[in-house]
Amino acid sequence: MSALRQAHRWKDAPRTVGLDPCILLSAIGLLAIGLVMVASTSIAVAEGYAVSVWHFVSRHLIYIALGVALAMSLRLIGSRQVEALARFGLLAAIGVLLLPFIPGLGHEVNGSTRWINLGVARFQVVEAAKLLIIVFVAGYLARRPELHRGRFLDALKPLLAAGLLALLLLKQPDMGSAVVIVAIVGGMVWLAGAAWRHLLILGLTSLPLLTFAALEPYRLQRVMTFVDPWADPFNAGFQLTQALIAVGRGQITGVGLGASVQKLYYLPEAHTDFIFAVLAEEFGLIGIALVMALFAVLIGRILQVGVRAQRVEKPFQAFLCWGVALWIGIQALVSIGVNLGMLPTKGLTLPLISAGGSSLIMTILAIGLVLRIQWELQRETLARPRRRERWAV
Repeated sequence: MSALRQAHRWKDAPRTVGLDPCILLSAIGLLAIGLVMVASTSIAVAEGYAVSVWHFVSRHLIYIALGVALAMSLRLIGSRQVEALARFGLLAAIGVLLLPFIPGLGHEVNGSTRWINLGVARFQVVEAAKLLIIVFVAGYLARRPELHRGRFLDALKPLLAAGLLALLLLKQPDMGSAVVIVAIVGGMVWLAGAAWRHLLILGLTSLPLLTFAALEPYRLQRVMTFVDPWADPFNAGFQLTQALIAVGRGQITGVGLGASVQKLYYLPEAHTDFIFAVLAEEFGLIGIALVMALFAVLIGRILQVGVRAQRVEKPFQAFLCWGVALWIGIQALVSIGVNLGMLPTKGLTLPLISAGGSSLIMTILAIGLVLRIQWELQRETLARPRRRERWAV
């Protein structure tokens, strides 16, 4: 028996270019859990607004459909086209954050002007700004492949851009999103290999600014409430204490789907900011572990796609994937931490699970971008020639 090695083009073999099943299944799993929890938590809220009990569920389904439609439109737009527009990402992010300040367009809720009125619905502009700044920073870092050898100013520029967006967000006010954006950009700069001394200097100089922002009376009250929510359980600490009661009632297996008591007018924003607390009450530790495992699979796989892009010398695609992973991971971590009483209240939704069209649509679109990059990488791999062995007797 002798082995004859012969080179064959890949076109001689079956072509199978598919989407990453781990990303798809974990995202679909989180969306399914979110749909169930929105249905469970929004019935009492709908009764309070005197609308149909399925009002928020139907809107949630519409938002999912819009997000999927936008993600599918990326079949016509490749990552190269996105990279070509990356230079305008910062200007676009600033533009969308200024929209709520336009009279007649901005919409105020609970003292915050974070939304714009589109007639049929309201859109929270910071969700679009998060994706735009990720695209901008990915393009910036892709043009500086040796950031670890670069000047201090090279590492400072993207963080200055994030700081500018944070200032606009503090005017709305929305400190939670400001912290998330700064953390995303800081994480992307660190993954780009910025020198530790530069990151340390930037971190130390940002501490006074964060402290000054936190000294705003209502923000300081949130911090003090976080330290001891039981000191004022019926006023400042009401949200946090009710969330902790919900989590405590869930124990290991939960009280059962739909059997939550805290969602019945006790826990404010049960279908948005504190949906995880209700999930913990109804499904217990098992539900918490399942959601966190799905997030771990989703984020880990997106990071792997970024590593794969980096290996084939596609830095923009790599940084874009890493930015999306940081976005989903940081926001999920903060939202879960708030619901479990580990962080002060921030007003952030849980990605893919909480009700809220803006976050849902933009998160699905971001995952669609990652899937587009993964599809392009797989297609290029299949297009390359390969060698295979043919055995002859």
